[in-house]
Parts: sequence; structure tokens; C-alpha cells
Amino acid sequence: MKGKIVFNIDVMLAKKKMTVTELAEKVGITLSNMSNLKTGKAKALKISTLEKLCEALECQPGDLLEFRETKENDDWAVWSFGKE
Repeated sequence: MKGKIVFNIDVMLAKKKMTVTELAEKVGITLSNMSNLKTGKAKALKISTLEKLCEALECQPGDLLEFRETKENDDWAVWSFGKE
């Protein structure tokens, strides 16, 4: 089964009625890096950043991360498993 990890920051931002800018400030990362996480362009994520995201959004890692099956050539999410 091939798939990707998708970052659901938009969902949590909407639930908390928070802007991307506010979240970036609370987490202590640049707006550019937050945007990369939000859009799936990030190549990696530090556990410490994930912890700060969860603290700021008052959520669990599973609220932010989701595994989705993909077609073999689908390349839209943050991390890809099963490719070389």
C-alpha cells in the first residue's frame, strides 16, 4: 500500500479560529516554513515542532497528521512512503 502523510493544519486552524500567522508566532517558526507545512511542501518535521504545534492548537499529533493512500504518481503531500 503506497501512501503519504498529509498535514491537516487548515482543519485545526479553523476549529481554533486562528490564522496561519498567529500559529507561526506561537510555534516560533517563520510564516514561510508554516506555509510549507500547510501546503505539503515541507520535506521534514522536527518532533519538537510537532510538539509546539500540538501545544498551540491544543490537539494530539493524530489531529494534525493523516495517512492517505495514493496513486503511484501522486506527489502532493508532505512525505512519501514506498518510493526510492
